[in-house]
Amino acid sequence: MNLPKKENQSNHLPMREDVFRKLLSWIMDGTLQPGEKIVDQDLADYLGVSRTPVREALHRLEDKGFVEFSANRWTRVAEIPSTEPEMIYPIIWSLEMLAISISINSLTEKDFTGMEKANTELGMALERNDPEAAFKADKVFHSIFIERSQNLHLINILEDLKVRYRRLEVQYFEGLSIAESSVDEHKKLICAFRTRDTELANKIIILNWKRNLDRLVVLKEASE
Repeated sequence: MNLPKKENQSNHLPMREDVFRKLLSWIMDGTLQPGEKIVDQDLADYLGVSRTPVREALHRLEDKGFVEFSANRWTRVAEIPSTEPEMIYPIIWSLEMLAISISINSLTEKDFTGMEKANTELGMALERNDPEAAFKADKVFHSIFIERSQNLHLINILEDLKVRYRRLEVQYFEGLSIAESSVDEHKKLICAFRTRDTELANKIIILNWKRNLDRLVVLKEASE
């Protein structure tokens, strides 16, 4: 396994959660590639923990569909199905529409300022072709209205789907699927939020995700 350089262990999270988040992050950013075999003892040695939190983290990842087990044979990172983009993108924009319908009347000036700041950072990241910074800024932008819904189930489902989306970015876009048009779409979305125009906001969010899906499908088909 080609793992990153060791970092100091986090003191802010319980060990089990810290291990889980590290493994999830490595799967999301492509450090652990689809189909790559995983050796729990090697991970435990690398992280400086026992096998128990590693095994627990791997089983949690299996429940989410990111890891596969074959009894007494191997553990590996789950492959990305060829139909993954067409399956998950419509779910993401549908759930974000739900989040918009719940949160739009609760959004505050602080929320709008936060979205504007994240959108500015997204534009800057796109200009310097920085995939990681662009992904983080885009995630912050969307998370503001998603978290304002205060629906923990909705938030958690979208979080899992965004991990799958990130894996697709890394696999097909070298980490960056976000089009430059997203910055303008985000500006229009903020305007729709300010006027509490749910219908317009929903149209923009569908357009925002559909454009990325269309680009991804073209690249995926070209690589097959």
